[in-house]
Amino acid sequence: MRPGEELPVPGGACGGVSELELLELLKLRAAERIDEAADRLGALSRAIWSQPELAYEEHHAHGLLTRFFEQERPAASWAVQPHYQLPTAFRAEWGPPGVRAPGAEARALQMGFLCEYDALPGIGHACGHNLIAEVGAAAALGLRAALESLPGPPPPVKVIVLGTPAEEDGGGKIDLIEAGAFKNLDVVLMAHPSQENAAYLPDLAEHDVTVKYYGKASHAAAYPWEGVNALDAAVLAYNNLSVLRQQMKPTWRVHGIIKNGGVKPNIIPSYSELIYYFRAPSVKELQVLTKKSEDCFRAAALATGCTVEIKGGAHDYYNVLPNKTLWKTYMENGKKLGIEFISEDTMLNGPSGSTDFGNVTFVVPGIHPYFYIGSDALNHTEQYTEAAGSQEAQFYALRAAKALAMTALDVIFKPGLLEKIREDFKLKLQEEEFLNTVE
Repeated sequence: MRPGEELPVPGGACGGVSELELLELLKLRAAERIDEAADRLGALSRAIWSQPELAYEEHHAHGLLTRFFEQERPAASWAVQPHYQLPTAFRAEWGPPGVRAPGAEARALQMGFLCEYDALPGIGHACGHNLIAEVGAAAALGLRAALESLPGPPPPVKVIVLGTPAEEDGGGKIDLIEAGAFKNLDVVLMAHPSQENAAYLPDLAEHDVTVKYYGKASHAAAYPWEGVNALDAAVLAYNNLSVLRQQMKPTWRVHGIIKNGGVKPNIIPSYSELIYYFRAPSVKELQVLTKKSEDCFRAAALATGCTVEIKGGAHDYYNVLPNKTLWKTYMENGKKLGIEFISEDTMLNGPSGSTDFGNVTFVVPGIHPYFYIGSDALNHTEQYTEAAGSQEAQFYALRAAKALAMTALDVIFKPGLLEKIREDFKLKLQEEEFLNTVE
């Protein structure tokens, strides 16, 4: 059978089980499998949490996750590719025997689940990426079990788990996009820890920049007129941006630090350095904000006589494109599991950050819901680190995984749903004036 076709009902139409009832039974099996694996999944999460690693350095977490799938029964049921395109990325794939045959992959529906597992400097897993890894793995196990429980041969569906490093710094998903890792994926799903349950949050486009001013050192007391003060340039730049805030849109965000301001008070600083992040609701608005901010940096150089070097980060993070059909499907399944979601108005107008998952939503339809973990602590705090490693968080993480697996089953089996998801995706790309450039 093909994805979206009628489900095989045991005993035919008179077997007493409708297609809708069978789909619900598949969802029940997915949830049961996640519960069966709860101890292994919790141990996986705890092991990642206990040894936090920074972006692109997640070797311990990479090993834990690849071994997790390699040890799934029966042996070799998951095709695992360690160090997939990046040293700490991985890919794990499962599909029924027919899908593994040469040439069959192009005909299979490919459902992707994403895992993150990098931590923050100094405070560890204060964004709960250990739980993101657990949720992605759990949802994949649940979907596989549901498909295997079907009477008759499973449909041509491939379940793919991508381990995506460096979300906090660098943008590992963007590296993987450029390497072709998202090629042929039909839908991608992941979930992120938060203080509330939201099927979608308008995560912002983000651009980071390092600004370096070069002046001339001199004795600050004996002959300061011989110097060119790079710290003055940094302070002027900071103040220029502060003045610009009056003309910024309420949805724009600018935040930065002076990383280097000199070495000693009696030496005119010959070098200074700032790091800034710019955020806006869309890539188009981000370009406008970036141009205005860079003018502020250049004006400070002109006023002080310094030279300036402005260098952007390796990757810009794009805003997360909403896919209303997909997140409404997730909400329907989540509510069946007892998840209480914030209102749509709160969801669309609430505070948010930035993520490289935004870039993914420009190349393949996806969902990035947020889930409560049993604590009101805020992300990126020591209190949230503690909450992310707690036993209480396990219930909420596995519940989110069940909702993702159930949503994936709807995508596979509900007639017309995948087409509506693709229509939403294309419409949002048109609104953003982007074309899908997946190779």
